[in-house]
Amino acid sequence: MDHSASPPAPARRTRRIVFSGIAILGVAGALFVVRRPLMMSAPMCTAGRWHGCFDTFNGVVLMTLVALPLAPLVAWLLAHRRRAAGVASAWRLSLAEVGMVHGTVPFVWLTMMPGSGAGVVPGRVSLLPLRDLVTMGPLGIVGNLLVFAALGFFAPMRFAALASPPRILALGAGCSVLVEVAQYVLRLDRVSSVDDVLVNAVGAVLAGLASRRWWRTAAPAPSDRPHPASEPALEPVG
Repeated sequence: MDHSASPPAPARRTRRIVFSGIAILGVAGALFVVRRPLMMSAPMCTAGRWHGCFDTFNGVVLMTLVALPLAPLVAWLLAHRRRAAGVASAWRLSLAEVGMVHGTVPFVWLTMMPGSGAGVVPGRVSLLPLRDLVTMGPLGIVGNLLVFAALGFFAPMRFAALASPPRILALGAGCSVLVEVAQYVLRLDRVSSVDDVLVNAVGAVLAGLASRRWWRTAAPAPSDRPHPASEPALEPVG
């Protein structure tokens, strides 16, 4: 018997339905838990006020969830335009672009929020690796892992040049360095830590590995392409 054969289509369909149901239940449970903190910022956000909405964690999370239904619509419009132009993998490219933006911008916004001593307290730098991991705590580590997770997940699906773990690691580390430098230069009352860069980069790589089956691979090398049949050599006459 061939044990390497893939499972039948009904089994794969059932497994996808089960996983989708578990994901929906997980998201619904998380929203049920955080519903009260999010609703505290709802009046400020609906009134269009900056203070109390876009400068708070709850407000940013709430607006990210509100904009979530808009993301598939934007992806559909981009995919429709690409398909009309005859672009291959139109849906994958469009979903990757929307996912990178919608999944990364809110986290970067949260990391760039100024503290209570912004503009007064001088910038602080921590260059000793692994020293700040203890003070982060589990919640802080998970949050740092998620900062560039969407970028690491979708970037190799959009750009073939990034379809490798070392390049995703470099992308996550480079973006994190830019954020840490901006925090220091703008004096946001935040500590620019090398541990933040390390954890952010690791989060990007882990997310990239999770999407590896959908990566956009580069075009095959000329040696891998079928060569046209060569014409038979002419025999000398005489």
